[in-house]
Amino acid sequence: MLFRSLEEADGDFDKAIEILRVSGAAKAAKRGAERTTSNGVVLAKGGVLVELLCETDFVAKGADFVGLAEKALEVATATGAKSTEELAAAALDGGTVGSAVEGLAAVIGEKIELGRVVAFPGDVAVYLHRRSPDLPPSVGVLVQFVGAEDVARGVAMQVAAMRPNYLSREDVPAEVVETEKRIAEETARNEGKPDAAIGKIVEGRVNSYFKDFCLLEQASRSEEHTSELQSRFG
Repeated sequence: MLFRSLEEADGDFDKAIEILRVSGAAKAAKRGAERTTSNGVVLAKGGVLVELLCETDFVAKGADFVGLAEKALEVATATGAKSTEELAAAALDGGTVGSAVEGLAAVIGEKIELGRVVAFPGDVAVYLHRRSPDLPPSVGVLVQFVGAEDVARGVAMQVAAMRPNYLSREDVPAEVVETEKRIAEETARNEGKPDAAIGKIVEGRVNSYFKDFCLLEQASRSEEHTSELQSRFG
């Protein structure tokens, strides 16, 4: 690809790179609507976590991709950016983090996106998980804590393994609870359960939902984190 661009630019290397970036940008835009960024890297420093996403694990482990993620993390740490939008607008190498992401996507020819950005003050436990030894971390959790760091790290591993959506059942939106009740009731009726038992069945199934998706209701996996992570993430 570079050789073809050099020919088009009559041997001018800088012009060839420009041509490559322009064609890459067009290619990335075309692919943008039809491809998903299911791979990437998650990096953390102190109480800051940054996610950079791409399409393939081949790109995810590339030096340029990981290097950009590291730069984005440094900018987030220095500027105090607390959201994707804030970090994308922050200055980097004469442009912004957002323009740097777009530039790398154009050069590589693959969809690349700045993912989630999280910043916690105070004491923070960090857990980063690699899906494969040859890939950078792609799952990251921060837990702000007071007290024992090893306990907080255990909680971070629990979150990574079990993926709770809420801290407690009180945090689950009312509409979500109503949806779970409706599904439980319709399922029970379709299963032919007697009307007298429907109420208890619905209650039990909604409680099971809380146990699956609320961190404080989940069974502790402190002794099973390694096997749990391996089974869920490979």
